Amino acid sequence: MKMNPHRFCVAPMMEWTDRHCRYFLRLISKHTLLYTEMVTADAVLRGDRKRLLHFDAAEHPVALQIGGSDRQGLAEAARIGAESGYDEINLNVGCPSDRVQAGRFGACLMAEPELVADLIAAMGATAKVPVTVKCRIGIDDQDAEESLDRFIDAVAKGGCRIFILHARKAWLEGLSPKENRDVPPIDYDRVYRMKARRPDLTIIVNGGIGSLGEAAEHLTHVDGVMLGRAAYQDPYILAEVDQRLFGAGEPTPSRLEVLDSFMAYAEGELARGVRLNQMTRHILGLFHGQPRARAFRRVLAENAHLDGAGLEVLKAARDVAAGTRRHAIAAE
Repeated sequence: MKMNPHRFCVAPMMEWTDRHCRYFLRLISKHTLLYTEMVTADAVLRGDRKRLLHFDAAEHPVALQIGGSDRQGLAEAARIGAESGYDEINLNVGCPSDRVQAGRFGACLMAEPELVADLIAAMGATAKVPVTVKCRIGIDDQDAEESLDRFIDAVAKGGCRIFILHARKAWLEGLSPKENRDVPPIDYDRVYRMKARRPDLTIIVNGGIGSLGEAAEHLTHVDGVMLGRAAYQDPYILAEVDQRLFGAGEPTPSRLEVLDSFMAYAEGELARGVRLNQMTRHILGLFHGQPRARAFRRVLAENAHLDGAGLEVLKAARDVAAGTRRHAIAAE
């Protein structure tokens, strides 16, 4: 039986899920579907494409999230993304920030389901990989029942078969992007009802999910689960994903084994001129909940940003985490 790659995903998160983060998370789970930060279609077309779209082959399966509302631009960006090797192109219809609204994309597009359907059709015509949508269950004063039904039905007609539903409304006025992640009430039942109503579609639930136990419960109602901040702040939560949710038989790597593998990756990136703290900022939570987690974070926080910082900082942090070294190198 073919494995559903959307069974467990890590959300696209601005400033967080860059290529270093994704490589690190892949060391913990082989099967989790990873998403990039949102990249605007305009940036793909006119920006530093190599910097924006580069990823390591080890990151597969990996999806590119794009933002925009221009049909031609999105179609071209989707084609470029697919040809760059991404396994999926995802259209952002969920971000509520003012900057995104000003560009007429993100959550405000939920008010224009026919436009989104047209965008998806255009992207699907140029990208030879699945084109998916990540959205909210509604915006502002919309009736989350009627409006979401209309939105999903219209966009599905445009060719989208996979929807990631953040189980909250987005309030485009009155709430900041940060508040929109927590203040609107969570409504998982609305996502469940959508799956029951449209069993032909792949429905993934997102929003406020904090553990694999919660994820397993959601999977009795929908096709997949997407974690965001919980997976970033406590990344070793992914260690049980492959066996528990995908039924894989590979052994789970220890935290220290993950760190050793990441050190090998960091060595190569350092040689290419990447600063150490650009990579280590993503691994601060690796020892979350462990006895020496604070000391591990301190070594990295106090030293990784320094000019010329190299593998010696990661080695010192490893020794602290393993209990073979007591002090941060800056204190010696």
